[in-house]
Amino acid sequence: MTCSALSAADEPLPGTAAQVGGWVCIEYPGAWGRDVLDGTALGAELARELTLRADAAGVRIMFIRRPGRSETAHGSRTVLLANSRPEHSWCERLAIGDVSDLLSLDLARVSGPAPGLGERVTDPVVLVCAHGKRDQCCAVLGRPVAAVLAAEFGDAVWECSHTGGHRFAPSMILLPSGNTYGRLGSDGSLLAVHAAADGRVYLPGLRGRSSWSPRGQVAEVAVRQQVLAGVDELAVDERAGDDPVVVHRDGRRWQVTLEQRELAPRPASCGAEAKPVRPVVAVRVQELPDREGQPDSSEDVATGRV
Repeated sequence: MTCSALSAADEPLPGTAAQVGGWVCIEYPGAWGRDVLDGTALGAELARELTLRADAAGVRIMFIRRPGRSETAHGSRTVLLANSRPEHSWCERLAIGDVSDLLSLDLARVSGPAPGLGERVTDPVVLVCAHGKRDQCCAVLGRPVAAVLAAEFGDAVWECSHTGGHRFAPSMILLPSGNTYGRLGSDGSLLAVHAAADGRVYLPGLRGRSSWSPRGQVAEVAVRQQVLAGVDELAVDERAGDDPVVVHRDGRRWQVTLEQRELAPRPASCGAEAKPVRPVVAVRVQELPDREGQPDSSEDVATGRV
C-alpha cells in the first residue's frame, strides 16, 4: 500500500503543515531533483548559495511549474514571494531572466511587510505538490487535482515541489496564508480555493497554517472548528507553556489543551522504513476572560508586543 493510503486510516491532519513563514517560489519547468536545492536543477554552486541565503533569511525556496508539465522555459521566469504571518500576510509576483537573478534580491525582506519588489497578488495562489521524484503519491494524486483547479482558476494554480508530508497527498498550499491541505480531491480543493478567495478558511482537510509550529497549528484548527474567523483574524501565542492560546483580532482568547498520542508505525513516504507516529491532538478548547478588560490583539501576539 502507498504511504498516503496507510496514513488515511487513522492519522489526524491538523499539525502536519511544514512550518514556514516566508516563501520564495521559482518557476522551473525542467526536471527537478529529489530536493530542489540539491544541485540537480541549478548546479551545485548556485544551489549552495541560495540555500545559505534562504536559511539566513528564514524563508523556504520551492520550485513551481504550470500544470501539464513542460520541460521548456519560455522567456522570463515567474517568482512568487509571500509571507504567511497573519499580521502582514502578502504575496508579490515578479519576473526574472534566470534563477541566478535571485542573488540580487535581499531575501530577508520576505520575512517582513510587503517589500514592493514585484506586483502585488490579491487573489489566492494555489500550489499543488506534484513532486514525483520525492514520492509517487504526490505526482499520482496531485497532478489531476492541479489540472482541475487550473481549469477553474487559471494562472493562479501551480504544481509545486515537496510541501512536506507525502502521506497526506494530495497536498495543497494556499498563499499568502500558508494554509495547507491534505487528502482533498478535486471537489474539496475547489471549495477550499473559493473559500480563500472570499476571505474564509475551508476546514475539511486543513493541516494547519504554516506560520505556526505543529502544536500551534493544532490549536488554531481546533478553535476554527468552534468559531467563525476570517483568514487572518487568528493568531497563536505559544509562549504560555504547553497549551497554546489562540487570539482573535477582536480580543477574544482561547486556551487549547493538547495531548500527544501514539499510533502504529507506518512509512513517512513510499518505500521508507515504518516508524511510530505521535500526533498532537486538541482535547479541550476553553475561552479565556479578557485581560483586565483590555485584551491583546492578534497582531500584538504575532509580533510579541505583549
